[in-house]
Amino acid sequence: MSRETCYRCFWPKVLCWCGSIRPMATRTRVVLLMHPKEFKQEKAGTGRLTHLCLANSEIHMGLEFDRDEAVQALIADPGNYPVLLYPGIQARNLSRGDLTAADLGGRRLVVFVLDATWSGARKLLRLSPSLQRLPRIMFTPSAPSRYVIKQQPQEGCLSTLEAVHELLTALDRSGLDRYEDRTQLLDLFQRMQDYQIKCAADPNRGGYRRHPYSDPTTRRIATGRSGTRSRYLRTPED
Repeated sequence: MSRETCYRCFWPKVLCWCGSIRPMATRTRVVLLMHPKEFKQEKAGTGRLTHLCLANSEIHMGLEFDRDEAVQALIADPGNYPVLLYPGIQARNLSRGDLTAADLGGRRLVVFVLDATWSGARKLLRLSPSLQRLPRIMFTPSAPSRYVIKQQPQEGCLSTLEAVHELLTALDRSGLDRYEDRTQLLDLFQRMQDYQIKCAADPNRGGYRRHPYSDPTTRRIATGRSGTRSRYLRTPED
């Protein structure tokens, strides 16, 4: 029989993270647009864990968000300043102060984050012209990805959780938000990975992996985009 699941964090109830998570308040509304494969198949679920850590966040699952009434309402609301976290030549770099309070004009900053593999994120964007028209923002990561249990396709790729941590850090430094608890997201990320590494290293544990995770420093960086867990590239590209 399958184990009983917590339907907030989507982990087995005996391993539920919810009791240790303290949802933090932010001025910025973080909207996670989740690819169906991420919602249904991904065990780690860093997008879900990110949502649980942020009181002012929401998740929408789908492929074509032009048909999502809630997403379109957020974009159309005159009280919002909607942007897409996506690197590119035209993206404003928060780490350089390219977005200011004057740009917001008193409106609430709403950041849409594509929660998918890199190729999946491109598909979400291609199928949603309303997202393509949004102003784009980016940041310069302060550190390489801490994702030990997933292969990154290129240097500079980050998980959704890491990307949101970097986003909030950059917003705090530019005076656009307050990121009061900078440890919770990364601590939760590390705990989740530590547990999976422990399970993989246990030869008596069935139904998980048949071998432990390799040292990330010994892995060859993949050249393709499919099959990765990356969402954000340091190097701008369109």
